Amino acid sequence: MKKSRLSYDEWKCIISKDIFGKTVNSELLNGYIGLIDIKEVSKIQTWKFNGEDVVVCDKGRKWLSILPQNDWYCITSMMDENGDTILWYIDMIANQGVDVDGVPYFDDLYLDLVVYPDGTIIVDDMDELEEALLKKDITQEQFNLAVETSHRLQRGMLSNISSFIEYTKRCYEEIRKLQN
Repeated sequence: MKKSRLSYDEWKCIISKDIFGKTVNSELLNGYIGLIDIKEVSKIQTWKFNGEDVVVCDKGRKWLSILPQNDWYCITSMMDENGDTILWYIDMIANQGVDVDGVPYFDDLYLDLVVYPDGTIIVDDMDELEEALLKKDITQEQFNLAVETSHRLQRGMLSNISSFIEYTKRCYEEIRKLQN
């Protein structure tokens, strides 16, 4: 299992970024909200969707992290310069914590959901999850947790895209307010 830090250090194309995050306990969320402002990249990163290129990592982009305290997923909202979501990347996770340097992390359970503003949901890396189980990198319980969390999200908060967009905007407003 890979440990992922909410500083997104594994994105080697990001040369410079500003990071701000806070643990919040509110009606909105009990957990961590973080914001990365991407200042400089070595190479623009694009993903294909419906035959079009979607720029997810470039100068001026923002990534909003939403990590609920007692749950099994982490939402990353990849935003344009205006703070509008381009897409969401949701990791299914096994565990979470905070490193000694104060940066939150999670243990990635391989399975992800990619969600677009039109409501399209793509289940990503199921093959990696299945391979991890076969190699005994994860347990059957962790496999089940990833699949069940993915299904719960799709039936729940992701079933109403307008509501999910509004939730993301409220989290973004919350972290911007805490930043100032």
